[in-house]
Amino acid sequence: MLVKLRPLQQQVIVITGASSGVGLVTARLAAQRGARVVLGARNGEALQQIATEIERTGGRVAYVTADVSNPADMEHLAETAISRFGRIDTWVNNAGVSIHGRIEDTPLEDMRQLFDTNFWGVVNGSLAAIARMKISGGALINVGSVVSDRAVPLQGVYSASKHAVKGFTDALRMELEKERAPVSVTLIKPAAIDTLYTKHAKNFLPGEPKLPAPVYAPEVVAKAILHAAQSPERDIYCGGGAKIMAMGGYFAPRLMDHYMQLTMFGAQQEGKRRRSRRNHNLYRPQDAGRARHGAAGHVMQSSIHTKAVTVKRSAALAALALIAVGAMLWRRREPLKPTARRLD
Repeated sequence: MLVKLRPLQQQVIVITGASSGVGLVTARLAAQRGARVVLGARNGEALQQIATEIERTGGRVAYVTADVSNPADMEHLAETAISRFGRIDTWVNNAGVSIHGRIEDTPLEDMRQLFDTNFWGVVNGSLAAIARMKISGGALINVGSVVSDRAVPLQGVYSASKHAVKGFTDALRMELEKERAPVSVTLIKPAAIDTLYTKHAKNFLPGEPKLPAPVYAPEVVAKAILHAAQSPERDIYCGGGAKIMAMGGYFAPRLMDHYMQLTMFGAQQEGKRRRSRRNHNLYRPQDAGRARHGAAGHVMQSSIHTKAVTVKRSAALAALALIAVGAMLWRRREPLKPTARRLD
């Protein structure tokens, strides 16, 4: 079945993990473009502040204090969208937590908690969303990571959860397509993104965790999400660095293993003394609501690769047509040679 998605200004978009980072930037951008947004996160106070900000600028918004690991909370979030705005056009499973450290140093209870959010949160949100969107159609967008394709040392548990998200998303997509359900399913695969990711992570490293370069602005991911909300896509890599990393892992896995062993242990931690292990959001939200970024160093504000793969098909065809016309004109730059006239 051909999935038809509404223009963004006509949509109702549900976003989990909306109190900071990618979720917050996506919510703001969607509201600016005319969408009605329904926000979910554990930090209710931050959500209230964000909702007030969006309404003040003319946006339409609702919010629910919700934990994605709780199926009942996801059902409540979905019902709030329906009761407030009448339907759900796009559902974005964005909430996530992280752990930095060696796998052997990570307690099993922390691993399970991370999976409750990163994997089961996606499952719970997806099931709540598709139960409604099978009727009216829509887009399900799961935010994975480049580590969905290529695991990274010192983020082993996080990498494992994102591998699980990829497997779940790919299988769900095939089942919905076989059923001919009017729902598109997209997996977003960001590179390192300038959010509070490392500041919110539970840390078992000797020093403070940091993002390995290249680091991209959260707007790169938000724009990819909103593109997928209007144009069905299978998956989108956010940042050329993500695509390169995934290709390296696919075509030269052992070489990539050695490269990461040489670089990633140093690239993911600073020499600063580690902060208290209590300062993380693994089990409860932190107070840094409404913050969108937290990385130090250079941040890439855009990605040529992501722009290229998210350009509308019509624009791409128009560009190809212009290139073809230009090539024809270039070939005609040489003056025509005079031809001999035939005399009868």
